[in-house]
Amino acid sequence: QVQLVESGGGLVQPGGSLRLSCSASVSLFSFNAMAWYRQFPGKQRELVVRLPRWGSRIYADSVKGRFTASRDNAKNTIDLQMNNLKPEDTAVYYCHGEGTTPSWGQGTQVTVSS
Repeated sequence: QVQLVESGGGLVQPGGSLRLSCSASVSLFSFNAMAWYRQFPGKQRELVVRLPRWGSRIYADSVKGRFTASRDNAKNTIDLQMNNLKPEDTAVYYCHGEGTTPSWGQGTQVTVSS
């Protein structure tokens, strides 16, 4: 069974930084692409950034210039570096593997508050 495990969430003040990590139990190439999503209370999950096997990352407009995603195919991990965090970034962040059998992590809470 494929497992995606996120880590790195927490509480941070506005303007601060956090780094999220997602570790996959299988090769990242098992998926067509990896992605980070987030979910606000009472809302549907929304795409934060998509990391295809090859090519450019695709970021949501709301995080461009502040968030940077990376993938390490050798370690089967993806990271999300979040800088200049804002209260409106407060959400549960999910790692997602796209493919024939899509997979989701359990989510990690990010809270931006003073």
